Amino acid sequence: MMVVALALTTFAGGLVTNTNQSAQYVRMLSRNASTQIDAVYFNPAGLTNLKDGWHFALNNQTIFQDKTVNSMFPLLNDGEYLGKVKAPLFPDVYAVYKMDRLALSFGFGPVGGGGSAEFERGLPSFEIPLTKLVPGLAGLKQLPAPYNYNVSGYDAELYFNGSSVYYGIQVGATYKFNDMVSGFAGVRYTPAKNTYEGYIKNIQLMVNNNAVNAKDWLTGTAAPAVTGIAGQAAGAVTTYNGAATNVQALITGGAGNFTLTQVQTAGYITSTQKAQFEAALANLGLNGAQIAAMNMNQIKTSFTTAAATYQATANQLTATAATLSATGNGLADKKVETTQTGAGWTPIVGLNLNLGEQLNVGIKYEFQTALALTNETPVDDLGVFPDGKKDDYDIPAILGVGVGYKPIDWLEAQLSYNLFFDKNVGWGNNVRSGVTREIDKNYYELALGLQFNLSDQFALSVGGLTSQPGIADSYQSDFSYSNPSYTLGGGLQWKFAERFILDAGVLNTFYKDQTVTFNDPDVGSYEETLGKTTLVFAFGLTYSIF
Repeated sequence: MMVVALALTTFAGGLVTNTNQSAQYVRMLSRNASTQIDAVYFNPAGLTNLKDGWHFALNNQTIFQDKTVNSMFPLLNDGEYLGKVKAPLFPDVYAVYKMDRLALSFGFGPVGGGGSAEFERGLPSFEIPLTKLVPGLAGLKQLPAPYNYNVSGYDAELYFNGSSVYYGIQVGATYKFNDMVSGFAGVRYTPAKNTYEGYIKNIQLMVNNNAVNAKDWLTGTAAPAVTGIAGQAAGAVTTYNGAATNVQALITGGAGNFTLTQVQTAGYITSTQKAQFEAALANLGLNGAQIAAMNMNQIKTSFTTAAATYQATANQLTATAATLSATGNGLADKKVETTQTGAGWTPIVGLNLNLGEQLNVGIKYEFQTALALTNETPVDDLGVFPDGKKDDYDIPAILGVGVGYKPIDWLEAQLSYNLFFDKNVGWGNNVRSGVTREIDKNYYELALGLQFNLSDQFALSVGGLTSQPGIADSYQSDFSYSNPSYTLGGGLQWKFAERFILDAGVLNTFYKDQTVTFNDPDVGSYEETLGKTTLVFAFGLTYSIF
């Protein structure tokens, strides 16, 4: 059994990146050509379109996500698992100082993670090893009464909680070269922190219709019972070896072809000894007629064979008792607690093209972020988070392109495209299959947003977004998976004072369930269906000093 880290909890964006970085985004879903203050993240080269002065923005999103796993593994009690992801605080802070051709900007927000995922029943990866206890102990029914134990079921308390946040602290400068072209250069510092806590405890077995603690029963009842039966078999070995030795003495004396009756009549053995030989043979399942017909050579062969058989049985039972004891000790309560921390730097460049009053184009490229996280592990009963171990969690490079178009005063449209260079990053091994997680194609997003300006102070907006992860089947597991999706969003913008703007929005992401086939060495192939739902509410306030 093992517990491993969940991948970053992402809400909008690539496999490990959040692109939902403003309330304007939530209400419109397309902001790559933005020339408002959220351009600090989406289109930093467009910040020279702001008025001269100071501009500040504070946004927060409240995010709810359900992650569902429906496993068809045949031995599970219940194959339905639900992970609740919650992020009540998902803040973004932006500040810009614009003067003539120059704009200096600052941004802060969770560019990855930002929430906690709680699986109150654990995951199939936790539970499947436990399910194999029942068929693995089926042989105990073959033990002699009263030790013929019928193990018919299992139960356990499983829990896992993972939280992850990768904060981005971004600074940069935008310069307007001419009325058409502006450029941006900046850098983002990303301190990252993952925390994981989980346990597997109170593992129980249903034995002869009674629930018992698995560890205590296996080590305190089953293993000693099998050891006792092994001792009886060993005693039988001694008995039949001794009987074979006594018969050999008679054979050596020339009575090899004599029956027991003939040996007694000849005075070689007493009637009591004859009865003992007959009882030993009867215990091997022979009837009276068979015993009466056997000569001493045949009797010795029966005794020798019986001793060897009992010896093999004693050896097997002794090994079984040791296995039961080891298995029981392995079912003690286990707990894991770890924190992973590290930081990385991301160079960012951008270009903005003002192609007239109606058309604007924004381009941004974020370089790949080299990121390594180090474990700080106070408790690791499963040995999966060695204290001090460092692992790579690189963030892929991103290319964002946006086109903003305003054909008439009351209508604005933005088309955005994001390409995540996932193929350039290693994703480790799949925790279920052990194979390397692969990427077939780079992840992309395509979004269209519309804003309807009802007045100089008030606007409504809607947006739609589709995403296509390019992952191979080897990537998917119950711990980390990605689904194609489409998102619908909407909201409003209200300029309720000369220097204040309020943005509010809501989005809902609809994911296409993904069915993955796994192969288990004991039960063969089976399927799991992986699903998600995401709901986001956002509010933002912008304040400007002109």
